[in-house]
Amino acid sequence: MNFKDEIVLVTGSTRGIGREIAQAFAREGAVVVITGRNDEIAQKASAELTAQGCRAEGFGCDVTNFGSVQKTVNKILDKYNRIDILVNNAGITKDNLLLRMSESEWDDVIQVNLRGVFNCTKVITKAMLKAKKGRIINIASIIGITGNAGQANYAASKAGIIGFTKSIAREIASRGITVNAIAPGYIMTDMTAQLKEETRAQILKSIPLGRLGTGKDVAGACLFLASKEANYITGQTIVVDGGMAI
Repeated sequence: MNFKDEIVLVTGSTRGIGREIAQAFAREGAVVVITGRNDEIAQKASAELTAQGCRAEGFGCDVTNFGSVQKTVNKILDKYNRIDILVNNAGITKDNLLLRMSESEWDDVIQVNLRGVFNCTKVITKAMLKAKKGRIINIASIIGITGNAGQANYAASKAGIIGFTKSIAREIASRGITVNAIAPGYIMTDMTAQLKEETRAQILKSIPLGRLGTGKDVAGACLFLASKEANYITGQTIVVDGGMAI
């Protein structure tokens, strides 16, 4: 796949899955915009890609703040005049059983995971509508499909992303813009690296492929959905879970 000179914004891409997605697009020739709440960390992540011969920019951006998103997008548009691909990846977890979950634990997860997708999509869609083309890819989760004890806030936010994806896909399909979601299963990240061996063993038993996924597995799905080969796919959720939810 070739994304030469395409302008790709990946939110929450200073580490983890987001970083893998940004690196994948960069290696395929795209100009990648990395964002995270910390401007210094975002710039450092982009500098590392630049050192590898890729083209990248780094910006601090709070996806929960509409003004912050608008300011960041304006900077990108001022320099490149367009955003071809948006990957809404920024997300957090604050797990707890419902009866113990605080209002702030609920609100924080919904704000970042769901409102963040709304803010970024709303702002960037304006530029895509003008260009009459674009790709929007929202990172949901298998938990948004299956649910999980102790993750009511996270499951609600990710299920909301799936519904949001379908609705926006219907709204803007006539302007040549596709909107899809990816629902990763258990992916090797800093968070899963902290799992107890017993817990990890139980998880692996539930995955037919017998392994945790990698950031590259999710990035590969992103590249496909953003490619010309996926021109006729919109409003869909691609599950990348090793068969866990079969």
